[in-house]
Amino acid sequence: MEALITRTDGLMFVILLMVAFSLWLQRYKVFKSLGPVLTVVVLGIVLSNTGVVPISHDVYGTLSTYCVPLSISICLLSMNLTELKKLNKEPVLALISAIGSVCIVAIVLGLFFAPRIEEGWKCAGMFVGTYTGGTPNLTAIATGLDCSSGTLAAANAADYVVSTPLMVFLFAAPVLMKNSKKWNKLWPYQFSAAELEEGDKEPLMADKKWSIRDIAWLLTIGFAVTFVTTATAQAIFPADFWKAGRLLLLTTVSICVAQLKPVQKLRGNLDLGLFISLTFLSTIGFAVDLKQFLGSALMMTLYVLFMLIGCIVLHLGICRLLKIKYEYVLLSMVGCIVDGPTSSLTAAGAQWKSLINIGLIMGVLAGASGNYVGIFVAYVVRALTGAA
Repeated sequence: MEALITRTDGLMFVILLMVAFSLWLQRYKVFKSLGPVLTVVVLGIVLSNTGVVPISHDVYGTLSTYCVPLSISICLLSMNLTELKKLNKEPVLALISAIGSVCIVAIVLGLFFAPRIEEGWKCAGMFVGTYTGGTPNLTAIATGLDCSSGTLAAANAADYVVSTPLMVFLFAAPVLMKNSKKWNKLWPYQFSAAELEEGDKEPLMADKKWSIRDIAWLLTIGFAVTFVTTATAQAIFPADFWKAGRLLLLTTVSICVAQLKPVQKLRGNLDLGLFISLTFLSTIGFAVDLKQFLGSALMMTLYVLFMLIGCIVLHLGICRLLKIKYEYVLLSMVGCIVDGPTSSLTAAGAQWKSLINIGLIMGVLAGASGNYVGIFVAYVVRALTGAA
């Protein structure tokens, strides 16, 4: 049966309406917990599986080609390396532990699951990406590894099935930890109430003052970095690696450009990057055929489930041995599994005022490193399993 809306202009209207609606819904607590990314993907799944929009269309590929690298570059323009001075030893160790745990568990489990999943070695890198920076990293690494649209859609669906309950638990964790005598006995390393009260008292998600000049320059820089890194990657890397090489170059060049003072004065990069990525992520929801997913993605879902359980257990064990305060441990997990803004929102919601900026920095660092470690893990699993 043909979908109700198939024209390109009609699909663009639906996509932008979904993005605007998902952002509007963030005023409500339940949708703020889910986040705009999950909201827009779920909306896409509903619309495609009820016949409103087609599961596949040429416009989806076009959005992937231009929106994915552009959103990555613009988001990374927020990476001010001087902010690293705000991090002391403990949050750095917590972040390293979180990223390292994801990589180790993904490789170990990949030895079993990757041969049993179509493009399994690519999925290993994609899942490392999404758990060291969120869904945009999964999409970025899938693009870098030239993953098929079917595998990408199934990976996103498996990720959301497993990680959504975990995200809800992580948002509730600060209250549960604070009120649990057993937890406080098991993990006595924590901040005092006075230490958590210190810091910025300004609302985290306050309205921002933007200028059209900021948007114009962010788009110009994003497209410039995408153009230069794509052309360079095609020229210097072999055909089966150039997309992965472009992702690494794109990440590195964007971080370098972000250190320029005129670029640091531009406002709205995270918001604009999120908006652009949401326009593409809506098409990921469109591509999820629930009938096909329920019949073929069991192994992928199990991979995600065991990977999340394994990396959380390993991360908690490492941080407990290192006697790291549990607030840092939790924020590092949220920053890796979701993103920096969500990590800072978690701190704000828990009234950890002194940790709001640190949560943001940890998440941004995780997102930037995710592209590197995701590509690395994918090729390690490929080499160990002998995948083509």
